[in-house]
Amino acid sequence: MADDVAVPVADGAPDRAPPPSQVRQWGRLRDLSSLRWVETALGARQFEKMPWLAVAMLVGILTWFGLPSTWQWIVFLGFCGLAAAFALLFLDEETYPFAKTAIVSLALFLAAGLLIVWARSTLIGTPAIGRPIVGEMTVRVVEREDASGPRRARILVATREATGETITARVSIPEQYDLPELAPGALARMRLRLIPPSRAVAPGSYDYARAAWFDGISATGSVMSEAEIFEKPAVRRHGGVRSDLLDLVLERIEDAGAAGIAATLVTGDRSSIGAEDAEAMRNSGMAHLLSISGLHVGAVIAIVWFATLRLLAMWPALALRIPLPFVASGAGAMAGIGYTLLTGAALPTVRACIAALLVLAAMALGRQALSMRLVAIAAIVVMVFWPEAVVGASFQLSFAAVIAIVALHNSAPIVRFRKSARDHPWPVRMARAGLLLFLTGLVIEVSLLPLVLMHFHKAGLYGAAANLFAIPLTTLVVMPLLGLSLVLEPLGLAAPFWTMTGIATGGLIDIAVLTSEAAGSIKISPMVPVWIVMTILAGGLWLALWDGKGRLLGLPVMAVGLATLATLSPPDLIVAGSGRQVALTSGDRTYWLRPNDTFEGGRLRELAGIRDSAAIETESPPLISEMPGAHCNEGFCKAPIGQAGNAHILIGIGRVHSPSEELRRACAASEIVVAENALPDFCRPRWLKLDGRTLSRRGGAAIDVDARVVSYVRPAGDAHGW
Repeated sequence: MADDVAVPVADGAPDRAPPPSQVRQWGRLRDLSSLRWVETALGARQFEKMPWLAVAMLVGILTWFGLPSTWQWIVFLGFCGLAAAFALLFLDEETYPFAKTAIVSLALFLAAGLLIVWARSTLIGTPAIGRPIVGEMTVRVVEREDASGPRRARILVATREATGETITARVSIPEQYDLPELAPGALARMRLRLIPPSRAVAPGSYDYARAAWFDGISATGSVMSEAEIFEKPAVRRHGGVRSDLLDLVLERIEDAGAAGIAATLVTGDRSSIGAEDAEAMRNSGMAHLLSISGLHVGAVIAIVWFATLRLLAMWPALALRIPLPFVASGAGAMAGIGYTLLTGAALPTVRACIAALLVLAAMALGRQALSMRLVAIAAIVVMVFWPEAVVGASFQLSFAAVIAIVALHNSAPIVRFRKSARDHPWPVRMARAGLLLFLTGLVIEVSLLPLVLMHFHKAGLYGAAANLFAIPLTTLVVMPLLGLSLVLEPLGLAAPFWTMTGIATGGLIDIAVLTSEAAGSIKISPMVPVWIVMTILAGGLWLALWDGKGRLLGLPVMAVGLATLATLSPPDLIVAGSGRQVALTSGDRTYWLRPNDTFEGGRLRELAGIRDSAAIETESPPLISEMPGAHCNEGFCKAPIGQAGNAHILIGIGRVHSPSEELRRACAASEIVVAENALPDFCRPRWLKLDGRTLSRRGGAAIDVDARVVSYVRPAGDAHGW
């Protein structure tokens, strides 16, 4: 009965106090329904920060490369600051602890990525020379790169006589002018032809000017006379050791192909690999074995680590007094650093070495060596010191492969099943290990395929099967045999090991040839738009970095990107930056303004998705003048474009010199006009004019005619230094 008695309240007072969830405090928001699901998801996962912070820094760096102008960079930083300020001022710590932390940290790392690459570009970016220069110059040789295959040897030189200020130039040396004295440290005088570093021929092609900007190179060119040597290299330093090792390996292994591969694994110098062997390695998906990277550094460190641990464990008194894993990690670290220096300390090898040292540090401290957190730390270290690396193939392929491996081995059911079946008979364990190795290779190939096609426009589809045998053969047989051969060489006991090394390395070539010659082994792709690759990578990163059932949301995103990639067709029209070469696609054929056996033609062949091999050598490519519906004379070609064929393009052949009225009428009757020199203002096509003035400012172009979409090498208002 007492429960039924009404409790009196004061006049004007509410019947009951408002619930705490509805209380509003100035500067705090406690009930943002749009953030509740975010908070719930982050709370369930405890927001493992490091991998996502690395992704945020990566996005910030890519944003700087993707946005063309300074004001856009500032606006991006402003949005990052507003997001962080919103979280700090309006999200209550008790209600949204994980969402608040996530928004603030991600916003700061987004901004940090953009600021780091912007600062590095400002501090070390090197402007190119303004025009071609030819003349006698005194130079100091800084680096030398010997020829690989038909390519000329190249040297990096420093000189003041080109512009009045010290600049660095990379020049090639024709065989008749090459001297052994042109080595690092030499002072010489020679006649040089210097030009600005070349920009990308067309969108999607490699941009050497961007790489030169960050590498401190102001010019490229060639040597035009025999050098007069004033000072010879004072001391044979690191390069001499590499040269001696290269000669030793080539001399000891009889088979030339196997010797070239083995020499590359020891010194990082690929100049001794034959063109056919290199092509077979690329087409089989085994080209990564020729680039000294994480696989090779990791193999050297692992061999030294296990050998040190086993040898020291033979002395019980020593094993009981010192931490053997710590000592083995130190020995492995010294071996990795030494191998990195021996192979030339190229930037990808340095990055691989840093990542390997982080793994060693984790092992020495008793932490998990194979974790996404460690991969993220390695990526952040690389991005802090070399932010420009993120747009290069080496960084993207290396970290994509490692992320795929870690994600698979930390979450796949087959891995847990294999670990739980260690007491089974050894044939069963070996079969499961082989299956896991194949699945690892397959996941890596799928993960790398979009990136490989974007950068190289060609990929081997059977790489997973080839690497199933090639990677164990390299890491467990070839490299240990090479190490034993080099160690025993001073003792005169290395002959049988050199023989076994040659046989094992020849096996690598056999695998590459067999795989590359299989039917359907090569995927050729035209120019891959960046948004397709970003879609696939976004889905892949979500699948790899998230956990629980929510990670499966990445699969449909990846599927959309992969389906778009599989049905990709080349642009209707590709115009080189010089205006001298044009690729016009009609139906299933691509027609060319000129024979495409030049460097520029080769790049356009890649972007058009045409394999530049025997087909180009044995038959002349179809010219626009042979295209149905095209009409050409000495000065111009006019051809139909688009699927309907009711639009036309007017292309100048060489430098256009035409009577004004005739040119005006021809331009007015065409949708697109292309010419390598600047055209008069009265030349006004219906849609687009790509003359020398536009191409010199914006670079080459790729055009989708029906959609009226034009992509340039340089966006309008581009503020990047190169």
